[in-house]
Amino acid sequence: MPLTPWNAFVEVCRTGSLRAAAEATGFTQPGLSRQVAALEREVGVRLLDRGPRGVTPTAAGAALLPHARLVVNEARRGRESARTATDRPATLVLGAVPSATASVVPRAIGRLREAGGPEVTVVSRLTPELSPMVLSRELDAAVVTDAPPGLPRDEGLRATHLYDDEVVVIAEPGHRLARGRRIDLKRLAGETWIEDNVGSEVMLRQLAARAGFEPQVSSTADDLLAKTGMVAAGLGVAIVPAMLLPALRSDLAVLRVRQPVLRGIYLLARTDRSDLAPVVDALSAA
Repeated sequence: MPLTPWNAFVEVCRTGSLRAAAEATGFTQPGLSRQVAALEREVGVRLLDRGPRGVTPTAAGAALLPHARLVVNEARRGRESARTATDRPATLVLGAVPSATASVVPRAIGRLREAGGPEVTVVSRLTPELSPMVLSRELDAAVVTDAPPGLPRDEGLRATHLYDDEVVVIAEPGHRLARGRRIDLKRLAGETWIEDNVGSEVMLRQLAARAGFEPQVSSTADDLLAKTGMVAAGLGVAIVPAMLLPALRSDLAVLRVRQPVLRGIYLLARTDRSDLAPVVDALSAA
């Protein structure tokens, strides 16, 4: 069976959109649909549901998806192995949560490069998305956190603790509490809180409950960049990890909280990988 239909199916499942998958693979949308249809004919069942809100795998498609990822990724690794055999530099595919890709990961890549280590390709996703990508060999490893919903529990994965990261509050520069000293979170009880993902909102609600108030949450941001932009525009305040601070835009104030919550930062890899000690060392040093 040709590899192209498998790759088309994986991309549609990843993006949730035939149009976005077509752009990612270089096909026209009808051409991509024909590739997926070819795979459905070969397998003998319908693999995708096409609805007004996007494309989702059927039960059969969800069952096939991890195997399809394995097929696509092993083919990619085969090509890389062949290229490495001709003395091209090896490539490490590293996933990371968005806050890590803005700070810790680039510094670690610099250390690896100075030490003559592998070239690194970075993929930015949230922790729940990264763990299946590591399992399916789409990623060699991933920098993840134990923030809600927590670390994945799978016998095929190993999480190596790197360090603990403080959660801070960001606000517009002229905020009444932007005075440089730690604050009680309850003093922000009347604020609008900008959130960009479910895990961060769960953490916010846990922090607020501990401080004795119910936060007013506005889920208007789709990602971390939009979240910081909305805060800078005075639309509310937000929690962010301290690891983001070196890359934070200058028109924001940082409010540190008394009795702050910490989230653990880990390198997630398959248990059969024993060659990642230099990556762990570089990330810990960074």
